[in-house]
Amino acid sequence: MKRRHNFTIFSTETGIEVIESPVKSLILSELKKGALSFQEIVRITDKSKSTVSKHLSDLRKAGLIVEMPDPEDRRRKVFEINSRYLGKLTRKRIDELDEEKTEFLAEHLTERGDPLEFFRLMFHVLRVELIKEGINIDPVLHEAGKRIGEVIYPRIASEDPGDLLENLKRFWMINRLGVLEVESTDPLVIRAYECFECGLLPQIGESACALDSGILEAVFSRHFKGDVLVEETECYARGDGRCSFRIVPES
Repeated sequence: MKRRHNFTIFSTETGIEVIESPVKSLILSELKKGALSFQEIVRITDKSKSTVSKHLSDLRKAGLIVEMPDPEDRRRKVFEINSRYLGKLTRKRIDELDEEKTEFLAEHLTERGDPLEFFRLMFHVLRVELIKEGINIDPVLHEAGKRIGEVIYPRIASEDPGDLLENLKRFWMINRLGVLEVESTDPLVIRAYECFECGLLPQIGESACALDSGILEAVFSRHFKGDVLVEETECYARGDGRCSFRIVPES
């Protein structure tokens, strides 16, 4: 796969901003985790104060960050993110996916008249086209997954973790999202087979189940009454024989 230069995409109150500068992207990435002082940003970026000051000024003018007094020391300023991460762009197309896309279209496009299968295929065609053009929308899919997880949680909720997992497995199967298996409960590791989200994608060398990860994050954050981290450790799109998600409390 070709080496690519990444651009990051953020949404602000006034529109979309595409960030080419690696330093600006790093600053925004770190600010997503929480507010930072000027000195902390200088240390993280390993750039001169004048360079960091220029980048921060540009980001403020674009509406991507805001500056405010430090609540612990009002003589100092801290910076907070004021935008939402949408994804990334790459400078080069991945033309080798053209042939793979044609092959899986020919293999999976049937005349069975199954609307779900048809829209599943269209979802994958869209994903492949975006990937081929160097557009990564995983953050948007992840947020969509979290919204879905919030909606379905009341329908599958149970105080008993075992019952919750069984309800989740049943929901996954009924809605033809795949087949879930619990590999372990400490830490919680869930395997997914016949994955709806990535099962038809060509191998792109990286995990591709942002929607599923978002659903799992919302469901288990509600269940554990606190934020959780969902790490996809295996994925069909990476060449693995299944998708695996490791879910642990953020604390």
